[in-house]
This record gives sequence, C-alpha cells and structure tokens, in this order.
Amino acid sequence: MSITQSKTRNVPEGTITHRQSNVERVLQRLTRALTRHSIGVLRVSLGLVFLGFGVQKFFPGVSPAEELAVSTLETLSLGMVSGGAALLMTAVAETFIGLTLVTGRMLKAGLVVLAGSLVGIMSPLVLFFSEMFPGAPTLEAQYVFKDIVLVAAGMVIAARALGASLVTADAERR
Repeated sequence: MSITQSKTRNVPEGTITHRQSNVERVLQRLTRALTRHSIGVLRVSLGLVFLGFGVQKFFPGVSPAEELAVSTLETLSLGMVSGGAALLMTAVAETFIGLTLVTGRMLKAGLVVLAGSLVGIMSPLVLFFSEMFPGAPTLEAQYVFKDIVLVAAGMVIAARALGASLVTADAERR
C-alpha cells in the first residue's frame, strides 16, 4: 500500500486525504508564523545574550571572559588600550549592541558595532591559538568557538535590517 493510500478505503495514489490536508494546513500556518517572527525572535535573543554578557563586564571580576576580553583588546590595540579601559570599552560595546538588538532602535548602528566586535570576539582563535588549544580546547576556546553561532545570527539579522526578507518556498515558487 502506498503512503498516500488510506488503510480503511482505497484511495487512488496521489489523492490527498482529509488528514493529510489538515496536516498540510497546519504546516503552512506554522511556516507563515516562523517566516513572520523567527528573525525578530533571533534578534531579541541575540540582544539578550549581548546585554547579559556586556552588563557583567561593568563589574570587574564578575565576567568569566574578562581576562580574555582584556588580553584580546590589548593585543588588537597594540597595547594602547589595556586593563580597566579595555574592559569598560568591551562592556559599553556589548551593552550597546544588546540594547539595539532588543529594542530595534538604532539597529544599523548596533549592527556596525556588532560587526567590529565580532572581529574581536573571534580573534582569540588566531591571536592565542596555542594557549587556547594546548591539546584539547580550553574552556576559553570553547567559549570563543561557540561564538560562531553569534556571527551567523548577526549575519541573518543584518541581512533583514538591510532589506532582505525571508519567504516561504510557496511564495518563492510563484
């Protein structure tokens, strides 16, 4: 018996049964809802992540990434920004990014800061590779490595902010 045939009656192959059409309608509604809301949810959730990590950095000794953030900014600035100033700059940038993503206000400015910050966020993988991977990845390496997801999320949000839209496959076929 083919997948499209009913077990209780003979239905010609290719005929959509009532149950299948209900499932298709539910899937279409779900697809439309995801198309409408998923990028907005991604934007707000990414904003909350940046806001949470940024606010921690305003309080020395609270952020587990504090030492890594300071070392990275010191190295990238060739020693011109160090210690507390580096931590404060990181805190301000991450908090600003978080607020723009959560509220949607000044979003393009926040995305520009995010693009610059992502360079800094990912650079320890290059700058401190041997310290981060002395064999197995350290906790700091894992912390930075998972930020690849933040980069991808930022790209999707930036694409939407610059005018791209998510469309369903049905809309694309039309």
